[in-house]
Amino acid sequence: MSQSVDSAVSVVRTHIEQHRAAFLDDLAEWLRIPSVSAQPDHEADVRRSADWLAAKLKETGFPTTEVWGTPGAPAVFAEWPAEAPEAPTVLVYGHHDVQPAAREDGWDSDPFEPVVRENRLYARGAADDKGQVFFHTLGVRAHLAATGRTAPAVNLKLLIEGEEESGSPHFRALVEAHAGRLAADAVIVSDTGMWAEDTPTVCTGMRGLAECEIQFHGPDQDIHSGAFGGAVPNPATAAARLVAALHDEHARVAIPGFYDGIVELTDQERELFAGLPFDEEQWLRTAKSYATQGEAGHTTLERIWARPTAEVNGIGGGYQGPGSKTIIPSSAMVKLSFRLVAGQDPDRVEQAVRAWAADRLPAGIRQEITFAAATRPCLTPLDHPALQCVVRAMGRAFERPVRFTRTGGSGPAADLQDVLGVPVLFLGISVPSDGWHAPNEKVELDLLLKGVETSAYLWGDLAENWRHAP
Repeated sequence: MSQSVDSAVSVVRTHIEQHRAAFLDDLAEWLRIPSVSAQPDHEADVRRSADWLAAKLKETGFPTTEVWGTPGAPAVFAEWPAEAPEAPTVLVYGHHDVQPAAREDGWDSDPFEPVVRENRLYARGAADDKGQVFFHTLGVRAHLAATGRTAPAVNLKLLIEGEEESGSPHFRALVEAHAGRLAADAVIVSDTGMWAEDTPTVCTGMRGLAECEIQFHGPDQDIHSGAFGGAVPNPATAAARLVAALHDEHARVAIPGFYDGIVELTDQERELFAGLPFDEEQWLRTAKSYATQGEAGHTTLERIWARPTAEVNGIGGGYQGPGSKTIIPSSAMVKLSFRLVAGQDPDRVEQAVRAWAADRLPAGIRQEITFAAATRPCLTPLDHPALQCVVRAMGRAFERPVRFTRTGGSGPAADLQDVLGVPVLFLGISVPSDGWHAPNEKVELDLLLKGVETSAYLWGDLAENWRHAP
């Protein structure tokens, strides 16, 4: 590193160390608020969490902090304009609601009374997502200390929602309603993680999600299988046949048009995935499973990160009690979910699924298909200049090469990409052992402070090395 870069790193690290104790005290105070959006009894706590964060962001230096109401839980918006009007605008996304947690679930301590053990902070929300939201507060102050600025090098905005753990039912409408205020050149998502403590990584994309339930109706009531079996259609059989036709012999989804338009993995991406220290046997143990399976021609990581899928989430119909009941059931059902990758449009996938299911409907069976609201996939190319800024900032903080991953899950960040029309970038420091949604959720304090440091470097790198083309 050059002398000026060395000096900036030194100032950032000194600032972080000097303010570490106060930062962790503030985070612990926030973690004590049980902002469980899924439980109505905590509605007031979720509101209290939003108010707390808005006040703390104001204290950090954001001149604009607002709590935005929704038909559900509130979100927090904050804005800190740059001194230079031509500076890029960056929107940080995260969430302040958390999963339910109780001591009797298997926690070693009260989930809403943070405790530090062996340099790890244990509490619900420590990693998912309060810790990863909060590191930006100290990060921006360290950025100012290192650069001598009175405002960030970028126009910095934050949108921290309160319903992510409840499926973000009102998030897209919130983004659409405030699209003008949220306008940005890029979105930074700090609700993600790294490969491992010694392997810093940047996620480049997440899959979308489409879900449906299909109801099959046959006779108007359950009927005797001896008197009518073999002579009238059985809705449970229709459901089973549909599920059996979902994949071909190569484990590819057999719905016509399903793969239309998808962005295929590049050779470079496949090489980067293959270079990760992936232990498939350990992964299987984590999955509580005994063999891998999936689309032929692709590795396990490729299947869960970059290939679309169709899964049976539930199937049922007819008698399921003890003993036997020889009937033809009047109805059956199946629940399906489809993970989507870049290039797939949820509306086109829905149309393809409806047409495929209708083509396989036997005479005498009625069918009702209900789709839930879909989540779109998002993907940022490896050579995107803003992504390279994130990589450089993380590399400076961790002092080692940064690798690339994707995530197989889905999230509301794709709505920001879709509505705002800008790239989504991921900056997270959580590791798999942090136990999101599980008892004893924690965050590694050394990694949390590396998140602070990465944030401190990122805003200057974006301002210097990336200008969004108008």
